[in-house]
Amino acid sequence: MVFPTDHGHAEIRWDGPRATLLLDGVESSAVDASDPSYLEFEYMQHMSCALGVALPPPGPVRALHLGGAACALACAWEATRPGSRQVCAEVDALLAHRVREHFPIPRSPRVRIRVGDGRAVVDAARPGAWDVVVRDAFVGGAVPEHLRTRECAAAVARALRPGGLYLLNCAHGGGANAHRDVAAVLEEFPLVLTVQDPKVGRGGRRGNVVAIGVNGGDFGADALDRAL
Repeated sequence: MVFPTDHGHAEIRWDGPRATLLLDGVESSAVDASDPSYLEFEYMQHMSCALGVALPPPGPVRALHLGGAACALACAWEATRPGSRQVCAEVDALLAHRVREHFPIPRSPRVRIRVGDGRAVVDAARPGAWDVVVRDAFVGGAVPEHLRTRECAAAVARALRPGGLYLLNCAHGGGANAHRDVAAVLEEFPLVLTVQDPKVGRGGRRGNVVAIGVNGGDFGADALDRAL
């Protein structure tokens, strides 16, 4: 199934109960209707491990996702953390409508899709409103510039409760450079860690680097190593 979006085109491919969303030909989300806790993409698994260290499941979380697509991570957290309240900020209104129509996304207030720019949503957030903020936003294969700045990291830090997490999906290699994203977060967060494949970290091939900004408090880096 192929359809236009406000910023390009999308395709949904079904394999039994599992649906994969492709944006402009690139896999973006995968949701399993028979097991919403399933996470296909490794970087999302890493993000869940980091959250589990800071806030062990099944405790509920208040999560803001900058970039929605098919809300795979939000669906997984809803399945494993009952009572969570999550907002997915998606700039593409047509895409947001279509994924609500075709993917098994829990209804608001469990998972709310808010059409709008993620940075504007962060800037408008109450101080300490969120346990975790996830940046997983791409337009044309690149993270929007205004989501890569120190000012954006500062706005996220204000929106997080003490000890909250800022989880970023950063592209690296093949012309993309995650160092800039990490440097911006380092300016505003007292502790920043990264999770990456060594080959990606050296820039040998393009892939995902997960950056973890910890908004104060204790965070078990050793526990994260074990969870990964």
